[in-house]
Amino acid sequence: MKVVQINCVYGKGSTGKITQAIHTGLKERGIRSVVLYGRGKKADDVNAHKTCPDILAKVHNLITHVTGIMYGSCWLSTKYLIWKIKKERPDIVHLQCINGYFVNIYQLIEWLKKNNIPTILTLHAEFMFTANCSHAYDCEQWKSACTCCSDWKRATKSIFFNRTDRSFQKMKSAFAGFRNLTVVSVSPWLRHRAEQSAILGDKEQTVILNGVDERVFFLKDKEILREKYGIESERVILHVTADFRTEKNHAKGGYYVLELARRMPECQFIIVGKHEKVKNLPLNVQLAGEVGEPERLGEFYNIADLCLLTSRRETFSMVCAESLCCGTPVAGFSAGGPESIAFPEYSEFCEYGDIEQLQKTVRHMLLQPFDRKMISEQAKKCYSNKKMLEYYIKEYEKRLCRYPD
Repeated sequence: MKVVQINCVYGKGSTGKITQAIHTGLKERGIRSVVLYGRGKKADDVNAHKTCPDILAKVHNLITHVTGIMYGSCWLSTKYLIWKIKKERPDIVHLQCINGYFVNIYQLIEWLKKNNIPTILTLHAEFMFTANCSHAYDCEQWKSACTCCSDWKRATKSIFFNRTDRSFQKMKSAFAGFRNLTVVSVSPWLRHRAEQSAILGDKEQTVILNGVDERVFFLKDKEILREKYGIESERVILHVTADFRTEKNHAKGGYYVLELARRMPECQFIIVGKHEKVKNLPLNVQLAGEVGEPERLGEFYNIADLCLLTSRRETFSMVCAESLCCGTPVAGFSAGGPESIAFPEYSEFCEYGDIEQLQKTVRHMLLQPFDRKMISEQAKKCYSNKKMLEYYIKEYEKRLCRYPD
């Protein structure tokens, strides 16, 4: 069996690391594996190929701002990508997160469908069935058709035109009649959404949880780590995010982290991730900045008594899975994916934006006598890269057996 994965990036970001973990795992099992990716630096791996120059991706980005069609253009890079697939002659094509202005999604899907190539599509966001925005939030037009989007500038980043309906029809047409396809959602919540979709609702659906590197995210001695980092507070709350901002309407919910810190001065809050300059930072808040080394991030999870999730929407939440693998319970706002993949006995969620209830939830969780070793052991069985790989190989084999030609 030979598998070709296609993703926006390779080896970085959540989907890039997931793609790399699957690629590495397949090779270790003697399965031929190739990765085609569009953005970022050239990989050292001879079986990982970049298919779109950065300058071309920037041009595609500008074109979408003008046309209002997010997942079109990219004609040259798409032609090259398809040529690479033909050259590799895979038994399975596995589509990961293919936004990022490196491929014409409509053209790629049409080509895979026309050539009856067994395809696995993993949904890491919602854009493959909204045909526009990565997260639909409370909007439900995608269930039928995005005919008149009132939030089109955010959804498409278009400067002039609202063409959400045109994008929707193009995506729907591309997937129509695509029989040789399995849609994988990374959480039960996301699968439920995909099943309601006018674009993907009639496709075969399953769930495979994202994997965590259990060699990095595992239980460690909390007291030794607290001494290493000079943490003296009895209670530590950790917030991990890709982008920490303090505007109230920002999707990652940084505003609520600071509000909670002001209400709970007895706790120390550690914020890990890229951040802006913050004025009037509460004394009990530490901005740790970006952590490049996964091992160091694992140490932060182990230091904490609780991991705080404040995003408005997440389709999975690697932060949730990584924290639990380190034996640290989680709490925060209901965001879709997290509450559908977390263990109820080690997590608690409340309505998004309700700071009063969030405070009660966090205080309640801090009082629980959790067994960190039990949390970690249970989480590693559920979220490991090994488990994820096993499930994907089963899906590859099922798709090949069903369509042997």
